[in-house]
This record gives sequence, structure tokens and C-alpha cells, in this order.
Amino acid sequence: MTAVPRWAGLLAAAVALSVTACSSPTTPPKPLPAPAPTTAGPTQDGAAALFVDPDTAAAKQVQQWRAEGRSADADLVAKIAAQPQPDWLTKPTGHVEDEARSYVEKAKAAGKRPYFVTYHIPGRDCNSYSGGGADDSDDYRQWSKEVADAVRGSNALIIVEPDGVPQTISCGKGESRLDLIRDSIGQLKDAGATVYLDAGNPGFIDDTDQLIDALKRSGVDRADGFSLNVSNFRETKDNLEFGKELSSALGGKHFVIDTGRNGNGGVPGDVNGGPGWCNPPGRALGVAPTFATGEPLVDAYLWVKRVGESDGDCRPGEPRAGQWMPQYALELAKNAKN
Repeated sequence: MTAVPRWAGLLAAAVALSVTACSSPTTPPKPLPAPAPTTAGPTQDGAAALFVDPDTAAAKQVQQWRAEGRSADADLVAKIAAQPQPDWLTKPTGHVEDEARSYVEKAKAAGKRPYFVTYHIPGRDCNSYSGGGADDSDDYRQWSKEVADAVRGSNALIIVEPDGVPQTISCGKGESRLDLIRDSIGQLKDAGATVYLDAGNPGFIDDTDQLIDALKRSGVDRADGFSLNVSNFRETKDNLEFGKELSSALGGKHFVIDTGRNGNGGVPGDVNGGPGWCNPPGRALGVAPTFATGEPLVDAYLWVKRVGESDGDCRPGEPRAGQWMPQYALELAKNAKN
């Protein structure tokens, strides 16, 4: 998944993006003033409570390369495997509840907090590289109910539908999608989850007022806040500026920023024959997951996009969206500042 539509041109205590933070069941801890977090450094503060899945592609790659004697490369990719990253829920209705419940149980057994992304809105990703989703509105409502039932009482942290709201503007998805997202947020909140509604990234939607209106109609008032930069590469400072603008218009709503791959910022325009938002070369790991952001409105810097997975088969030989790219993961880790 990418945080810009495909057609538009866009933790050392744990391991994968998941949370048992120092918080109430439904509200993440408010960040306290703290030194600036290090890039890809040790897990800090509440982020240490997020579940790190030992079965991610990154963790398996580390094991493989160690067995093959590629110790230096394994150590680099271990920077990725050691951080909490979420389980992206994309399985269809009738299957997603078992997946989510299993992940909740894994997190519970580890004494950690489960962390998810819901990604199943009908017409997902404007039917582009990460296209798919529910068959229709009724299917999505049942799907959302299954997710809510699976996470009930688990204090899960959930990012809701990356790109789902901005795409109501960018590719003509309309009021019915906003209603579905609002209903899903309601179900997840009733289940005790901490919820952030995705709002895209700086530069996705030119008409900020239109985006703000869509966020309001999608139920951001019921959510704990919104998320920015999911699957994108925009610099944190740009997301901070944009997030504060949105927050001001949304009654002071807090937000989180995906920093997994923004250590070198983004790439304007196309690169090597593909869009700059899709597997661009020369990128780097960003700030490690932390709730100590030093920014009063920013609840956390998180890794939401599973680092090392493809944004899509945007160039010859690139794997489909969501598939593991070992060399790309290695490059991101090599380029990390720490």
C-alpha cells in the first residue's frame, strides 16, 4: 500500500508495528518533553509495549542470512525486525476474525499490545497496485464487525484504512465510503481499541479544507486522532507542519506519523521509470517507534508500513504490493543514520 494513490504519481526490547503502552484501554499516553529520538535506535518508552512479531519476513530474513554466513547483512536487517510493525488486516470476511484473534493471542502471550492496520475498504487504493477490498458496503460492515469482535478488550492500536479518506477526493470515492469508515471507527472504539484515522500525507490533497471536511464526515471526532505518511517517505518536519494544520481545524486532534522509511525524505517525480512514491531507491529508515516525540500534538512516531515490503510492481522485476523485498530492506537499513 502506498500513501499516495498509484495513479497519481505521490523498537531494542522487541521485534514488527504493535503496543501495551502506559495508557488507558482506549487512549495512548500523551507524550512528555524528551530529547529528540534517535534514528532507528533502541525501542523507547511506550513503544516497548507494542508487540514485535517474531514471524515477520524481516525476522525470517535475519535467520536465513545468519545461517548463510551473511552476518553483516543480517545485523542490518535486524534493525527492521527489532521494531514493532502492525499486522495489516486484508483477509476477506469470514477469515479476518480468525487472523486478528490469533494475532491478539500472540501479543497477549508475549505480554504486549496488539497493533493493526485495517485495509479492506471497497475499491481500495483506487483499484491500483494495492487494489482489492470488500465486495460492497454490506460486506465491509460485516468485515468491520469481525475485526471489532476479535480485538475486543485487547487494548489494540489500530490505524484505519490508509488512503481511504483522501481517495474519496482523489479518485471519486464518495459519501458511502465515508459512512463505512465512520461506522468502522465506531465499532472499533466500542471494542476498546485506540484508533487513528488515516489522513494521507502532505501534498496528497491540495484542497486541505476538502480533506478536513471528509475527515469530519468519516468520524475523526470519534477516533483518538489521525495518522500521516503511511507508506510514504515525506520528511517528519513536513508531516508535523501538515498535521498541526489539520489538528487546528479538527479541534486539537492528536496524530501519529509513519517514520519507517523517511530517513532520507521522499523523491519528487518519477525515478528509474517508476513513480517516486513506489519503492524509490536511496531511501533510509527513519526515527524508531516512540511515544516520546517531544511534540504535544504527536502521540507517536510509528512504523506503519511494514518496512521492506513492496509498494507495488511499479518497475520490471519488482514484486507485488506487500511482498518482501530483501535487497530493498537491506538498502533502507544501510542508509539509516544510526
